[in-house]
Amino acid sequence: MAGGAKVAMVAVLIAMVANVSHTTESAVTCQLVVSSLTPCASYLIKGGSVPKSCCNGVQSLYKDAETTSDRQTACRCLEQAATLVPGINVDNAVNLPAKCDVSIPYKISPVFNCST
Repeated sequence: MAGGAKVAMVAVLIAMVANVSHTTESAVTCQLVVSSLTPCASYLIKGGSVPKSCCNGVQSLYKDAETTSDRQTACRCLEQAATLVPGINVDNAVNLPAKCDVSIPYKISPVFNCST
């Protein structure tokens, strides 16, 4: 997996997951993650303006990833998907949360561990 693609996908993940825990079953699947973020692919690679459908997906996934299990599932899905999306610009991924009005309480990092 290319380092830049992994960083970008992790950045998108971090942008979408809440840092709160609830006691519900996991609602996040890889299919949900991919469908939520597919509209972001063009922005993540080329930059420019972020499509509204991308921000809708980012915000929706952020809300859906309520539990630790949800966040870990989303993270693992993004790690796997990163191999399928070459050419992602890390800076675009880092800026995506703010562009979609999603505030995250931690720093985006290329060494993010999905199990934490």
